[in-house]
Amino acid sequence: MIEFILNDQKIRTEKADGISLLYFIRKESHLLGTKIGCREGDCGACTVLEGSLNSEGVKYKSIVSCLTPLINAQGKHIVTIEGLNMDELSPVQKAMTDNAATQCGFCTPGFVVSLTGHLLSNHEREAVESISGNICRCTGYKSIEKAAHHVDDLKKTLEPKHELENLVKIKGLPEYFLFIPERLSKIKKSVDKKQDVGEMLIGGGTDLMVQESEKIRQSKLRALKKSIPHTVEIENEKIKVGAGININAFFDNQIINSNFPQFKEFFPLIASEQIRNMGTLAGNIVNASPIGDLSILLLALDANLILENGNGKTRQLKLSEFFIDYKKTELAANEIIKFIVFDTLEEGGKFDFAKVSKRTYLDIASVNSAISIVVKNGLIEHFNFSAGGIAPIPKYFSKTKKHLIGKKLELSVLESAMDKLQHEIFPISDIRGSEEYKRLLVRQLFLRHFLTLFPEVFKVEDIHNLMTTNTLHYEKY
Repeated sequence: MIEFILNDQKIRTEKADGISLLYFIRKESHLLGTKIGCREGDCGACTVLEGSLNSEGVKYKSIVSCLTPLINAQGKHIVTIEGLNMDELSPVQKAMTDNAATQCGFCTPGFVVSLTGHLLSNHEREAVESISGNICRCTGYKSIEKAAHHVDDLKKTLEPKHELENLVKIKGLPEYFLFIPERLSKIKKSVDKKQDVGEMLIGGGTDLMVQESEKIRQSKLRALKKSIPHTVEIENEKIKVGAGININAFFDNQIINSNFPQFKEFFPLIASEQIRNMGTLAGNIVNASPIGDLSILLLALDANLILENGNGKTRQLKLSEFFIDYKKTELAANEIIKFIVFDTLEEGGKFDFAKVSKRTYLDIASVNSAISIVVKNGLIEHFNFSAGGIAPIPKYFSKTKKHLIGKKLELSVLESAMDKLQHEIFPISDIRGSEEYKRLLVRQLFLRHFLTLFPEVFKVEDIHNLMTTNTLHYEKY
């Protein structure tokens, strides 16, 4: 039995754990404002709000219902566009109409839900970023952006941590939202008493619901619960991250931001707002995609995994040793990733991430790369480099690292390192580019990192000359 609140209605259903929340909303509850679009989490037409009860009340975030298995709604408050409608237009709906931000209307519910989720959030991002996962095919984005700016103006008037109450007062939300915490607490007590016996563990479902949707529909699922931590803490001068944390929570975490302020610059390159609200850190690792953005990022931090089996026994493994072959890992059948552990960036340390794709946002990389480096007295003391799209697995460059450690930070050293780098990769020609193109990209990204991080050492023209005059004869590799 799955129990949750859908808008203002309590739901108790024995429908299969693995059917999509979108299916339940439209076919079982007959709420047709949530649209069927891509079914892959790309278009945002099926966006809903998911409210989770915590010690401070109910925290809401936008998610795509097409990739949400029904079991993940358990104990939550799910809000569709119908659950936001009142006798009068809400401020978000009015901003859309006043700025002519809707035409055929198919995508409009998703935009309204995402922007409303932004008003309920406590992060510092702008409203336009909250609709990064919403696509409109007929209006053009300038009118939608104008509506988003009006939403930003409204958010500035809301008292922090009291956004929900403020929105109810100004008719931004229906009044029933005020009673959701008490109603969820009663459901939570009921849910917590039940034994979790599903044979298949699922986190955000952002990949599995696309790749193995039929298998999921036919499986008894186990959703992530307290046994899978989603905390971030400092332990023995290392950052210890719970495997169940979602991507936005990871990037928004105060410990992460204080140690890696650079992350804010490039996290918009990773998925969309809704997908980041759903997908987990460990899920991106276990996916074992050769171009998984978070795997590449964590490899550059030389991260370690703490794995736990069904008997509670743990073992530690370097992330660089976790990937065996394409989509194959060292994870045993009865194991899960419980924590990801990595060092804080030491004083003077630098970090950078880059991604080449056909679109800047909402796209899969042709090649992506990341670097962490410490230079002291002109010498490279610490170095990690990783890249995706150039091997069957997310690649950690151990030989290039060994070559660079202790060397002087200068152009000739970078030039000598590039040959080492090329011998460590095994790209293939595919839909995202030829072998030669990928070899060229990883070389250029490697040099780009140094130019970005050390502009006082390397001149643009010197790096450009190195990129253009050092001809890549990829056949020899």
